Amino acid sequence: MTGHSLAQGQARRRLHRWRLPAAVTYLLMAAACALQGPSAREGILPSGLSRPSLDLPPEEEGADLLHETEHDWAIARGTVAWARAIGLDTRPIGEAMAVIATSFVGTPYTPGTLEIPGPEGLVVYLRTFDCVTLVEHVVVLGRLTVAGDDGFIDDETAFRDRYRSELTAVRYRGGVLSGYQSRLHYFSEWIRDGGAKGLLRPISESLGGIQDPRPIHFMSGHPESYRQVSEDPSVLADIVLMEARLTGAPRFYIPEDRIADLAASIQDGDIIAAVSALDGLDVAHTGIALWQGDQLHLLHAPLVGDSVEVSELPLADRILRFSSQMGIMVARPIQP
Repeated sequence: MTGHSLAQGQARRRLHRWRLPAAVTYLLMAAACALQGPSAREGILPSGLSRPSLDLPPEEEGADLLHETEHDWAIARGTVAWARAIGLDTRPIGEAMAVIATSFVGTPYTPGTLEIPGPEGLVVYLRTFDCVTLVEHVVVLGRLTVAGDDGFIDDETAFRDRYRSELTAVRYRGGVLSGYQSRLHYFSEWIRDGGAKGLLRPISESLGGIQDPRPIHFMSGHPESYRQVSEDPSVLADIVLMEARLTGAPRFYIPEDRIADLAASIQDGDIIAAVSALDGLDVAHTGIALWQGDQLHLLHAPLVGDSVEVSELPLADRILRFSSQMGIMVARPIQP
């Protein structure tokens, strides 16, 4: 989580390289055919389909989490071009997001990807992810893929401006970057704020979820884990006020023992947040819903496993396996 990822360990500084299939033309045709099928429940992509070759620039010497690189922009722009080439621009955004998310399977996991030195700035980094940044970038890439206009795709400056605008809207409260406190550190607020901005629709309550009455206070209770909070007393004061506001807002989740019964109501591309059993923390992990056959799985960037993956266990079984997680919140992306 962006709110407590500094406590998860040292970041691994590795650059992502795609290993490419041979018959790119065949794969594009297969993807287009698959997307014309009657039901995403039969599999959003055929087995073995992956992203075709992207024209990535040479690696930049010393490239790390401190700055975006031409690699990041090549990944972003190439992903949208690929997604449109296989017809995802004509599909519901949830389906587009699910397919796009599969293209990042194998990308390295790195905690704390937003915790850069200095003042808060917009981090555009797609060579590695934590669980939240994976979801954020998949949302942005999905929105740009299904956007009705396409003039920005061929203009590098326009594309970057549009991407930054969309990412800012997703990551910051009210879509405004105004310091560290403006970032949506707690994922329950990320969902609520996204609903207010028309980016997504929280559906946990409508699916039969129950209210989580526990207070939120993890960040203020562990200020030493956050450089910005520990360095500036005014930031800590703002975090305390933010946590009090979040505690007073209703939060709904589906308990772990009910996920299997309600799974049929969850769609490809829905955003999944695993509710934390830890005192003071709302959400422990995030990912994207992905149906494989008749089983609902989680596509996510896990701390255990080192890279983006599709969960081996179905979502319901996976949540039951972890004592640190007690259920899920669900949010559905809204078509731009």
